[in-house]
Amino acid sequence: MISTAPHQTVAARMNRLPPTPFFTRLVARVSTGAVFELYELFLTGYVAVALVTSHLFTTASLAYFVSAGFAGMFIGTNLFGRLSDQFGRRTAYTYAMLLYSLGTLLVAFAPSAPWIVAFRALAGVGIGAQLVVIDTYVSEMTPATRRGYYIALSQFIGFCAVPVVAFLSYLLVPTHFLMDGWRWVMIIGALAAVAVWIIRAGLPESPRWYETHGHLEEADRLMRRIEETVQREYGRPLPPVPEHIQVPEKPGTFAELWTPQYRARTWMLIVFQLFQTLGYYGFASWVPTLLVSEGVTVVHSLLYTFIIALANPFGPILGMITGDKVERKWMIVAVALGLAATGLIFASMRVPVWIVVFGIIFTLLNNWFSALFHSYQSELYPTRIRSTGVGFTYGWSRFSAIFTSFVIVWLLHTGGVGAVFAGIAGAMVIVAVIIGTLGPRTNRRPLEEIAN
Repeated sequence: MISTAPHQTVAARMNRLPPTPFFTRLVARVSTGAVFELYELFLTGYVAVALVTSHLFTTASLAYFVSAGFAGMFIGTNLFGRLSDQFGRRTAYTYAMLLYSLGTLLVAFAPSAPWIVAFRALAGVGIGAQLVVIDTYVSEMTPATRRGYYIALSQFIGFCAVPVVAFLSYLLVPTHFLMDGWRWVMIIGALAAVAVWIIRAGLPESPRWYETHGHLEEADRLMRRIEETVQREYGRPLPPVPEHIQVPEKPGTFAELWTPQYRARTWMLIVFQLFQTLGYYGFASWVPTLLVSEGVTVVHSLLYTFIIALANPFGPILGMITGDKVERKWMIVAVALGLAATGLIFASMRVPVWIVVFGIIFTLLNNWFSALFHSYQSELYPTRIRSTGVGFTYGWSRFSAIFTSFVIVWLLHTGGVGAVFAGIAGAMVIVAVIIGTLGPRTNRRPLEEIAN
């Protein structure tokens, strides 16, 4: 039987829990949403090749297709980030998933380029919320000592979608059974997302959110269930609850992001997100098209990128291994610099085997970087504004991505693939500098301590 004193907060009770299979199961269920955000993000690169070769878009106008998705995501991260803080984590990502499914299905049947762009933006509104709410949820629902591991685990599950979408694209994009093959790739994603929505319907709300919003009985009842399950799996009495951590009784507001306590972090994350996008999505969304521009055939481009895509889930595994052992801010700095160097090498490769080898290395570093910064960004604000803060600052990566597509097209036309990767390298150096100089330490610290 779990007993708690009236003054013991959810944060204090959660942070002292040992890691058990309960948390792995919880993270696995909520992370199914990440599967479809990453399916959607990475299908962009594979579908883009087909859109150009089918003459629906030119290489230049393709930027509108890519940008439309990110424009929708910019709206979605901000909208659902705030809705998550106001109405709950579970409610926000449930309705976001339904919106994604509808938008993607409409893209699959869109008759022309303007309709494809419009429905792509609608799908982006829904899909843009998933990683924001998942990062917030996982950071609040797992013990402080293993927070980095569990965020990386959610990324690992999400990135398992990338080899799947790459393989489906390799099989389906060149085909024309009833309709163009790229449309089947989108239909599969939309219909599978509906099934996953049903699977995730029974997830519990965050007890930290309940407590912050004054629902103390619900928070205590849920925490007791969690503690009983963890103690049963742990096999011995739970560690004692540490000293009380004060939790504000009223919800936060967007304006709190700009108070002296959090203003510097907000600006730091905005600059970080503006530049990391060029490094991350510049490769992920454009590498098949970049290879075609270098004379590689569409089929071989899709084959190379499928082989490279097989490495995607392994990057977050590196995050699972290192996330709680090495200070996250310094790991972000090191991996960002590694991406800068690897991108420049990849740009000079012409032999297929080396294209694949350095593409795999870049992909491993890219997704290791993703696992690290998704954990980091979810730690810098208190519960009352966590999802709002993450959604608003992460939204700037989506805003940046709108223009990243046009920047890459311009670099490709003026300086070739080498210029594209020089731009990527410069962006990652800026990322390393901003986190290294302004980022606080977060490893193994309670969320409430980091936020104060």
